[in-house]
Amino acid sequence: KLRAEGIKIPVVLLLGISTSEEAKKVVDYSLTPVVFDVDSARLISEEGKKSGRSITVFVKIDTGMGRLGIDFKETGPFLEQLLNIKRIKIQGLFSHLSAADQEDTLFTETQIKHFKEAISVGRRLGLELTMNNLANSAGIIGYKEAHFDLVRPGIMLYGGLPCPDFADPPALEHLMTFYSSVVQVREVMGGTPISYGRTFYTDGAKKIAIISAGYGDGLSRAMSNTGQVLIHGEKARIIGRVCMNLTIADVTSIKDIKKGDKVLFLGEDKGNRITADDIARWANTISYEIFCSLGSRNTREYVYEKEVKYNS
Repeated sequence: KLRAEGIKIPVVLLLGISTSEEAKKVVDYSLTPVVFDVDSARLISEEGKKSGRSITVFVKIDTGMGRLGIDFKETGPFLEQLLNIKRIKIQGLFSHLSAADQEDTLFTETQIKHFKEAISVGRRLGLELTMNNLANSAGIIGYKEAHFDLVRPGIMLYGGLPCPDFADPPALEHLMTFYSSVVQVREVMGGTPISYGRTFYTDGAKKIAIISAGYGDGLSRAMSNTGQVLIHGEKARIIGRVCMNLTIADVTSIKDIKKGDKVLFLGEDKGNRITADDIARWANTISYEIFCSLGSRNTREYVYEKEVKYNS
């Protein structure tokens, strides 16, 4: 899809490949796969042979995440095997920090040490390894020695922090807004049950807004009776359960609200802001999940200065 949209810069497949069909796509779309087993390297090599091309790869080293990758102690033997597979060009090593957002720095420092050792092993085997990378957002902020040749910001790209408790966090601009609109405004009496399961009853006469967004659009159902939205720059509490396509808010204190008014679930309006960390706190999760939950069903508006580009 990225290639179809005209993006020509290198695209790295962080999860690697598992099948010959995926290996063929690597060649067809000029992708850069990550390798952490010999079988996938051979699949890539075979497709490279068919096309007469060498395929650039990264090698994933597990320095302590306990997830994808080869154990850092096996770096030498593994790289030696890859060097014997034709049409594989190793551009660099990469690993992932598991605890760079924690106060205790010892484990992260140990991961950095192991990664340096793995790079040294590769270079002793004659590899240039010019694109080694380790630092995620937390590593970028807290560990300059983890930057190596390039870094991999994730949540920072959205203006979020990997941990809201950093002692000296960088000033980041919040780049993402998630909004919908009011589809109905109603006046209800005290004692009115709201939404599924009657988990909320009004404690008096209230004005409520029914909003066109729900968990089918990526809102967390855990925001039921706890979350907030912004309307006209004022915060309004979500009441009752978040539905698949609709959410209800108490807008009794907000003047002149009407059908079609903009509702912000994430973003800033008139000096008030709702952040991903706010939503994560209401939903008892982490801000990463909030960003990831806003799926393909929602229309995106990509804003570049004053130019707006639309992509559904």
